[in-house]
Parts: sequence; C-alpha cells; structure tokens
Amino acid sequence: MNSTFRILAGAALLSSATLTAVPAFADGEVNIYSYRQPYLIEPLLDAFTKETGIKTNVVFAAEGLGERIAAEGANSPADVLLTVDIGRLDGAKQLGISQPVVSEIVNENVPAEFRDPEGHWIGLTNRARVIYASKERVDQDSITYEELADPKWKGRLCTRSGQHVYTVGLVASMVAHHGAEETEKWLEGVRDNLARKPAGNDRAQVKAIFAGECDIALGNTYYMGLMQTNEKEPEQQTWADSVRILFPNTDDRGSHVNVAGVILTKNAPNQDNAVKLIEFLSSDEAQQIYAETNHEYPVKPGVAVSERVASWGEFKKDTLSLADIAKNRKTASELIDEVGFDDGPAS
Repeated sequence: MNSTFRILAGAALLSSATLTAVPAFADGEVNIYSYRQPYLIEPLLDAFTKETGIKTNVVFAAEGLGERIAAEGANSPADVLLTVDIGRLDGAKQLGISQPVVSEIVNENVPAEFRDPEGHWIGLTNRARVIYASKERVDQDSITYEELADPKWKGRLCTRSGQHVYTVGLVASMVAHHGAEETEKWLEGVRDNLARKPAGNDRAQVKAIFAGECDIALGNTYYMGLMQTNEKEPEQQTWADSVRILFPNTDDRGSHVNVAGVILTKNAPNQDNAVKLIEFLSSDEAQQIYAETNHEYPVKPGVAVSERVASWGEFKKDTLSLADIAKNRKTASELIDEVGFDDGPAS
C-alpha cells in the first residue's frame, strides 16, 4: 500500500494536532483531503504512485474538510480535495479554497460539461440517479422522473433526505428543465407518494424495497455494484437481488447524473504533483479502475464500463451541464423545504 490514510470520523476530529503529521511540502508527495472512502480510492492512488513515484498522503473525513481548508488558509497542507456531487464541488469553489486547473491533458480527457467553466473543479466519474424497482411488484420497464409524482405510486416510494446533495442535485436539474413553479408542484406530488419520511442512504432504500416497505426508490447506480459484490455483508447481495434498475427519461432528455470529482486547492504546497494526480485520475488507466472497482461510469470518452455495469443496461445521459445544476441548487433546496419534503407524505 503506497497511500498513508488518516481516517477521521468528522469535522470535530480534524484537530491541528492530527494534521501536523501531514507535512505541507514534501518533494515527491501530494496531500489529499478526501470525502471518498479509503477503499474506493486506494487502488487509484496505488496505481498513481506506481506510475509516477509520487507518494500520496490522505486525510479522510465524512464532513468538514472544505471548511477545514478554508480555516487553515495559506498554511493548509491540502493539495487536492476529492469529493462527490456538483454541490460539494461548487461549494468548495464558493468557499474560495480552489484554483483553476491548467492542463491540456485534463481538458482533452474530461468533456466540458464535467468541468467548471473557470477550471475550479473537475468531474472524474458519472453515477446515474436511477430508480430501483421491486422485481416482484413493479412490472414496467421504463419510467420518468416526472412520473414519480403520479398518484399510482402513492405510498410506494422511498428516498433519502430531500436536503442530501444527491436529491438537491436531481431537483436542481428539474428546475433547469421545467422551472421553479412546475418543479414545486412536482415535489408536492413526489412527497405525497412517499411510503415514509425520507431517511437513510441509498442502500437503505433497497433494503426497504426488499422488506416490502416500498416498491420503488431513488438511488445512484454504483450502490448496486457495491451491494452485489459485498462479501462482508452478504445480506446486501440479497437486497440487491430483489430490485432492478430503471433508467429514467430514456426516451427524452435522459437520466440525471451526478459526479465524483476533484479540486486543486488555492494554496496547494505541492501544486505540480497535485496537477499530475488530477491528470492521472482523468487518464485511461485510472478511468478503467474507477469503472471496474467502483462500478462508476468513466467521464473520459472511449473508456468502457465494467461488465457488471453494462449488465444493468444502456442508458441515455442527460447532457445538462453541471454548472447549470449548480446554478439551480439554491432554488432547489428552498423548494424542498417549502413543500416540507422531509416531513414525509401529507396526511
């Protein structure tokens, strides 16, 4: 293992004493703050070190890393921040902790819709926001996001919190496509179709379908792969076997996608090495590792998905730019609160 991980439970544990173990500058090293769990990025970082000889030092936390970088200011040891969803990527830019990535390699590897127009964040993988459907209780083979507000689904839909970044991102895409007024009506319909108050992560929604608590649920595609291959908790394989994936809006604009991505920090002490890491993560080799290990869709054109991901079926991707989604996130979040989405179905 070539990566040094410091695993922290959350922002409260990100003490200065902990981080003094990460030197700000070290020739031949790069310092990574990561919201992505170690097992998801370790194969990538090991491959990077093998190819370049550059050692990676990683601090992992579930929350608070962007704020930590902002608080550390010019003394921050962080070179890059690995995170998920456009909300967190754009949030880092808004915090003022990023700088543009200047690299022709990255620009060639990553299509423009997955890059900040000013270069402050780079998308590295796609994950489609899909519908998990019960194999036993749902007969249809196609669906749309708009259809989730249809009364036929009343009491049959599960999802995680409306204010989770994945949900806000999806709602922001609806605002971009339909406007705020229409999206608010849609949210009211979706809320009234919920089987319970929104709770849990995407795996919990699949468990709920298996348990008969609901028939359909919103979730990211890669969770299916993680459940199907989970040897430590084989019950998750059973949950996964109870559902199939429906890719929404295949016959029109396509399915909403969110991303895993990276920013180059404003005060990166090992900037050259950091850019080399970002270039590597956008390369054919790294994109293939993402595809095979993490069950995600590569952003680099021409890199094939894994056999497992291919088995879920082909889907049409919504080409709405991440920048447009980011622009509508505030409105989306406000609408989610206005309709009382997290209060659950109206009585």
